[in-house]
Amino acid sequence: MFNITRMDLMWVSFYSLGLMLLAMGLIYVARFKVSNRPLSIVLSLLAYGSLILSGLLMVIVLGGSSHA
Repeated sequence: MFNITRMDLMWVSFYSLGLMLLAMGLIYVARFKVSNRPLSIVLSLLAYGSLILSGLLMVIVLGGSSHA
């Protein structure tokens, strides 16, 4: 579907997983470790943004490569 090599597709999947891990860590910190409300909101927005970006990258990964 996408004109991307399989090795590059692997790296895209690693980036996506890393963003998911970052989102998980940021949500944990925002909910349980930070008592400052504005900072908690900023961290949560960063976490949800990275989760959305990770989901968009997974569309590329699941679309696959057009290389044989």
